[in-house]
Amino acid sequence: MFSRMKAEIRKDYFLPRYVIITPQRAKRPRSTVAQTIYLKKGKCPFCWKNIEKDLLVKTYKLKSDKIVVIENKYPVVSLDNPKAYGKHEIIIETLDHKKDLSEVSQKHLASLFSVWQDRTEKISKIKGIEYILIFKNEGGKAGASIVHSHMQIFSSNIIPPDVWEESCLAHKIMEEKGYCPYCRIIKKEEKSKRLIYKDKFVVCFAPYASAFHYEAWIFPRRHIDNVCLLKQKEIFSMAKALKIVLKKLFNLGLSYNFYLHQLIKDPDQHFYIKVQPREAVWGGIELGSGIVVNSMPPEKAAEYYRS
Repeated sequence: MFSRMKAEIRKDYFLPRYVIITPQRAKRPRSTVAQTIYLKKGKCPFCWKNIEKDLLVKTYKLKSDKIVVIENKYPVVSLDNPKAYGKHEIIIETLDHKKDLSEVSQKHLASLFSVWQDRTEKISKIKGIEYILIFKNEGGKAGASIVHSHMQIFSSNIIPPDVWEESCLAHKIMEEKGYCPYCRIIKKEEKSKRLIYKDKFVVCFAPYASAFHYEAWIFPRRHIDNVCLLKQKEIFSMAKALKIVLKKLFNLGLSYNFYLHQLIKDPDQHFYIKVQPREAVWGGIELGSGIVVNSMPPEKAAEYYRS
């Protein structure tokens, strides 16, 4: 069905961004293969016995594990540098060096949400901080440099242009049309073939104009602007949806990035999580035109997640 589908240009829900969905392009011949290769060199700095204790920020004890937050030893921003002001932390998701995030329990994932809440609340109180990005790079093709399961918190005194653009357009729609575009997207996608998972509290789907193979978004139904406002039942539902997605990506062996899309001082923003696998490598069309070519239809991706 999808292999016979003709190419289709799709526009983002409300942003001026375009994707060409081209299922047949997946059949084109290849003489090169991009691979994710791990090379273990030296001792792991994220295993408990090797963590530099002067970098410790906070340890969160679980029933049979720990989640540890440390200062990034090689930060891209710092609080003592006015030319690149901000805070850069690392979240070590588990003490088990061999365990992937997709393999931890749903309860463990829910605890990770609580850590995100705590760090977002603490960092947002630092003078001058305007933006907090919590993100994960998994696999070499996604930018990961250390195998041990971890993620990062980047905070800055500037709001990135892409985030600002999306916020401004969302505000414009709310002012002109009287509804939240994100809430409208949720209502549409939970009834579409792109639906991955839904329950009373969350909706997870492959976006209509997916820029990445197997891309998935996870929204709380309730309109909140940042992770701190999630209630426990919402956290457990979002953790369930995230586990479904990460487990399926693990089975495919794909590198991926996921991040929390939030603005800490904009109540009109709708918080959500974006998961963006890095199977495909962007080439000349993407870099030269800004238009992304995606050979994996989101409808097919959602079908895989639901299986």
